[in-house]
Amino acid sequence: MISARAESKRVRRRERTGVTTSPGTDARRVLQLILAAIWLLDGMLQYQPSMYGTMFGQMIGGSAAGNPGVIADPISWNAALVEHHQVLLNTVFATIQLLLGLGIAYRPTARLALAASIAWSLAVWWFGEGLGDVLTGASPVSGAPGAVILYALLAVLLWPTDRPGVTAPFVAARAVGAPVARLLWLVLWGSLAYFALTPANRAPQTLHDMIVSMSGGEPGWVTWLENQAAAALPGRGLTASIVLAVALIAVAAGVFLPPPLARSGLILALVVAAFIWVFGEAFGQLLTGGATDPNSGPLLALLALAYWPLATAGQGEDHDARPGEKPA
Repeated sequence: MISARAESKRVRRRERTGVTTSPGTDARRVLQLILAAIWLLDGMLQYQPSMYGTMFGQMIGGSAAGNPGVIADPISWNAALVEHHQVLLNTVFATIQLLLGLGIAYRPTARLALAASIAWSLAVWWFGEGLGDVLTGASPVSGAPGAVILYALLAVLLWPTDRPGVTAPFVAARAVGAPVARLLWLVLWGSLAYFALTPANRAPQTLHDMIVSMSGGEPGWVTWLENQAAAALPGRGLTASIVLAVALIAVAAGVFLPPPLARSGLILALVVAAFIWVFGEAFGQLLTGGATDPNSGPLLALLALAYWPLATAGQGEDHDARPGEKPA
């Protein structure tokens, strides 16, 4: 319990320093903790026995296929290195991801860990994911533009700082400002709409075959879900791609609308993220024992929550604790 005298001193200190807090929990901190939990999950998945066999190196090497030589050659070099030192390097990779999660979760090291997560994400996006296959016909349904680049974007948008004198309309705007945050959202979801309409992804059987391929090694109930979704898609690749692209464009434009309409766009983003995760990514293949992360669906959903309009100006925008001050 905090005594009345201590609370009075804290209030006076906030008034002198210009620091204000709002009732309840800081929404940005909650989102940071969710991001930390995903990093911890990634680290634990990397410790799976299957990651210590040949599969992990082959997975990395496979991402080089179809990419230009300048992109593919470093990936192949990395795959060969992992295959020759798989126990050591896989343990290092897993430990790094656990440390990133713990660092983000621990408030005093959050900035350092978020910065490190950006560097690590960019490296993995190239050397481990082949730039998310964006140069080789990636599909938003299967995880384009690569899950790991979304970790970097979230680290930027959830960076623990505020722009003085500016009221943020949503959490993602607190670090970079609303115009930049909206532009980043537009680029992400607009690019997903573009990928959905590329020739390879609008072919008659592409989406059907993509969903069917995700059922391998899954439990029976997941296979049933995938098969039910695929059964509605044979020969309808173009129609499905157009419908998906329209939904993605609506999501991209939604954050530019007034808050009531913006919420509707963000709800659509959550629905699309859920569709991608369940049917296109089979829950990130977490149940197969061969996943290294939950894939893009949960990260897209987390991004949508970072753009959720705040109820009123100044409400729900709790500042991070300053040095020497315990968080409220």
